[in-house]
Amino acid sequence: MAMEEPPQLFLCPISMELMEDPVTVLTGVTYDRSSIERWFFKYGKATCPATMQRLNSFDLTPNHTLKRVISTWLDHASSPSSSSSSTPLCNKLEREKLPSVFASIEATPFKVTALKNLRRCMDGDVAAQKDFVAYGGIQVLGRVMTQALAESCAGGDFSSFRTCEEAGAVLATLPLSDDASVELVLKPECMKPVVAVLQRGSAESRLHAMAILAKISRAIGADRDWTPGVDVDDLVKSLLELLSDGASAKLSYRALDVLLDVTARSRGARRAKAVEVGAVCVLVELLPDAERRIAERALLLLKRLCKCPEGRLAFVEHALAVSAVAQTLLRVSRLASGLAVSVLWLVACAVTPAERVLDDMLMSGGVAKLLALLQVENSASTKEKAAKLLSVHGAFWRQYPCFPTDLRDYLKFLN
Repeated sequence: MAMEEPPQLFLCPISMELMEDPVTVLTGVTYDRSSIERWFFKYGKATCPATMQRLNSFDLTPNHTLKRVISTWLDHASSPSSSSSSTPLCNKLEREKLPSVFASIEATPFKVTALKNLRRCMDGDVAAQKDFVAYGGIQVLGRVMTQALAESCAGGDFSSFRTCEEAGAVLATLPLSDDASVELVLKPECMKPVVAVLQRGSAESRLHAMAILAKISRAIGADRDWTPGVDVDDLVKSLLELLSDGASAKLSYRALDVLLDVTARSRGARRAKAVEVGAVCVLVELLPDAERRIAERALLLLKRLCKCPEGRLAFVEHALAVSAVAQTLLRVSRLASGLAVSVLWLVACAVTPAERVLDDMLMSGGVAKLLALLQVENSASTKEKAAKLLSVHGAFWRQYPCFPTDLRDYLKFLN
C-alpha cells in the first residue's frame, strides 16, 4: 500500500523532498541540510531561498523537534494500520456553501490557512473543482492574488506574498482545460500574480505557477499566444536565473518547459532577446551535469536559439559550447544525440563556421562521435547531418597530426 503524502511542513522548500536532516537558517526557515548547503556553497548564494533575504551568516541550527516529528510520522505512515485509522483532513466541499466559503476567504486576515484548507478539500475531487469554477472561484482567487501582490509590493509583510503563493497553489489544482476557465486565468488579475510567483516564489509555488502555465498552453493549443499580457523579457530572465541556481532538477526541467513554450510561440525578435539576456550561456553550462530530461530540453532550446544569427554567434563565442554539446553525443539518449548533431550542424554547416568551432569539435572528441553515430541505429535525419558535417569538413580535420589513422581513412571513404 502506498505511503500517505507527507505534510507540507516536512518537505524541504528547495528540493520539495522529505527532510532527512532539517536545519534552520537565520530567517527562521527550515531546509534539509544537503539542499541548503548546496545552495550556499556550491552555487555561492548568500540569501534565504524562501524569503530571498540576504544572510549575514551561514550558521545552520539543527531542528531536532521537527526531525523527531518527521521520524514519528514515518513510523506511523509505514504502519499497516495507519491508513485505516487516519481521518480526512477536511469535510467535503459542499456546493451550496461555496459563496460563504469565498466570502470568508476574502474577509479573513488568515488567508494562507484558509487557502490551504481549501486546497486540501479540492485536491483530487473533480466534482468540487468543477463547482469551484462554476461558482466564480477563479475570479475570487484572482482578486485575492491581486490584492496580496499589491500589498507585498507596497512593503507588506511576508504573509502577503505567501497568500499570493497559496492562492496560486489552489489555482494549480484546477483542470483549466475549458475555454471559459482559460480566459479567466489569462486576465491580468490572475496572470500577473502567477508570473510574479514564478519569478520570486518558493520552490513549491514556482512549480505551481509553471503547472498553471502548462495547463493554459495545452488548452489554447499552438495557434494562440498566452504571453501578450506578460513581460516576456522579465519572465525569461527569471527562468534563466532559476536554471543557473540549479536548486532542484524538478524546477529546472519545468523552467525549460516554459522557456520552450515561450520560444515556440514567439520567434524572431523574442528568441534574439532570449539570447541577449544570456540563454545560450546558461544552457551550455547546464549540460555537463544535466540528467537526461534536462539535457534533452536544453539541447532542444539550444537548437531553436541557434536557428537565429544571434544564437549562433553567442554559441560560437562561448569557449565551452562545442565541447559541452559534443559530450552529450552517444551519452545521454538517442533523442539528445539527434539534437546535439542538429546544433553542431547549425553552427558548422548552415553557415560558414569559425575555425575554432571545427578545432573544438575535433579536440572534444565530437568528430569521432559523429563517425560512431553513423555505425549505430539513429534517425535518417541525424545520420544525414552527421555525414554532411564529416564530408564538408573532413579535409580540415585530416590535416591535424593527432587525427587517428583509421578515422582519416574513413573520412576518405565518405568523400
